[in-house]
Amino acid sequence: MSPIASVVIPAHNEERVLSRNLGLLFAGTAPGDLDVVVVANGCTDGTARVAREAGARVVETSTPGKANALRLGDAECLAFPRVYLDADVELSAASVRALAAALARPGILASSPVPDWDLDGASRTARRVHRVHERLIGPRRALAGVGVYALNEAGHARVFPIPDVVADDELVNRSFAPDERAVVPEARSVVRPARTIRAHLRRRVRVRLGNRQLEEMGLPAHGGRLGLRSIVGLVTARSVSPLDAACYLAVLIADRSMSRKATTRTAQIVWTTDSSSR
Repeated sequence: MSPIASVVIPAHNEERVLSRNLGLLFAGTAPGDLDVVVVANGCTDGTARVAREAGARVVETSTPGKANALRLGDAECLAFPRVYLDADVELSAASVRALAAALARPGILASSPVPDWDLDGASRTARRVHRVHERLIGPRRALAGVGVYALNEAGHARVFPIPDVVADDELVNRSFAPDERAVVPEARSVVRPARTIRAHLRRRVRVRLGNRQLEEMGLPAHGGRLGLRSIVGLVTARSVSPLDAACYLAVLIADRSMSRKATTRTAQIVWTTDSSSR
């Protein structure tokens, strides 16, 4: 019997979370239901061992980098559709089935789950910033920022082999028109964002530089930019508090300043693990 889907998990030093997340992914499945490939890249811990013990196939490479890991894992896949899953994100087999079912609908080439944000352990300020960010970005997110995206064979042909970019999920998101992608309410991913403002800022600088890279490749963002008016609208609608908005704006100013400095230094963007969310 053919697998429901192939799942590619690029993993860089993810021993601490991988066992839990693979356990959830395989729970309730029969042997062969899922074809799971973990790509342990540049690891110095037991990522590969943990993945094998959980029942995944493993590819090991000394070369770090998410895009390279995605290509290596993709080359080992046995089936379509294909799900690309961040190692620190929880996804169940039921959600994989829902993503696959969406990709069988006419015209749909890519799908993603709805994220559930686990803010356990986050600082008060980080919680406020995440609250505003989610209200602003959530309705526009689609395939990016939820730790998971899935492609059928036609969608895969459009974006793979994926180039060496930082924001692979945003590249995939920008590669499809809104009516070609589906956000699937029956599929959920558990995402643990940065627990501290310092970690959040590091992530945001990477996101901004990644987006700049995509724009230079001729892949502009869909839709307009969000500005102060959008934040004021949230406060007026009592969706967030004035203090939430003030914290968000302060962090946004720091984010933009740090991103400009990183850009002017032609900073090299590398794939790292955010230990604050582990």
